[in-house]
Amino acid sequence: MFIIRENKMKKETLLEIILGTVGGLIFAIGMCMCLISEWNMLTPGIIISIIGFVILLAIIPVYKSGHPKKEHTPINWGIVLTWVVGLAGALIMGFGMSKVMVGDVSTSDMIIGIITGIVGLIICVLNYPIYAYIKSNKNN
Repeated sequence: MFIIRENKMKKETLLEIILGTVGGLIFAIGMCMCLISEWNMLTPGIIISIIGFVILLAIIPVYKSGHPKKEHTPINWGIVLTWVVGLAGALIMGFGMSKVMVGDVSTSDMIIGIITGIVGLIICVLNYPIYAYIKSNKNN
């Protein structure tokens, strides 16, 4: 037997999703315009990126109006470590990808890039088990 629950989304949450999606896409298009030299659109790309960033910043007041202010709690160092490990993994994987994709790629650059990208991906994948381990040891 299935129990069907009716979940209603708040208007603020839907607006946050829409602003995040539209702002992120506009920002990404602007960054592409800036960084792809063949397009020769640096100045319009900067303007488009700023517009996307402003749309992303518009999420802040919408979020604050729809979510009550929480009490300050002690820092959860497991979450902090999760963020640091995730960022490090993403940066390492990005370095590997750029080593493979940018410029005239030699065989050594390709091998170094693939290995580095895989190492960064493994770090990102192991992020949750690291957090789960820290959380389980904290409860003991």
